[in-house]
Amino acid sequence: MARLVKSSICPAEDASEYAEELRELADKMANKALAKKESRFFKSLADESRIRVLKLLMLREMCVCEIMVALNLTQPTASHHLGILEKEDVIKRKKEGKWVYYAIADLEILEGMKKLGLLK
Repeated sequence: MARLVKSSICPAEDASEYAEELRELADKMANKALAKKESRFFKSLADESRIRVLKLLMLREMCVCEIMVALNLTQPTASHHLGILEKEDVIKRKKEGKWVYYAIADLEILEGMKKLGLLK
């Protein structure tokens, strides 16, 4: 840090003061807890089957059995993927009797991802 200050690269006169400013900036703009939550969100999307589930649910609400048939998944595998997406609030579920229906929790997020070219 001291070398940066002496080289005039950083805008401070005191290395320890500048280091504290950098830590405060990181806490404000790159909060560790928020970054961890965002990381879990993106990890929940980092699977081919889960992306396919999302694309189906962008069309309409579906029950587990429809998702299983459409994607040729076993019930445990479908439930596993749906559980991961639900845990991260990407999808939501609604139970009607013995049937469980899934839908996108927040279409705005996925529409934003489409605009960025992350989903087609």
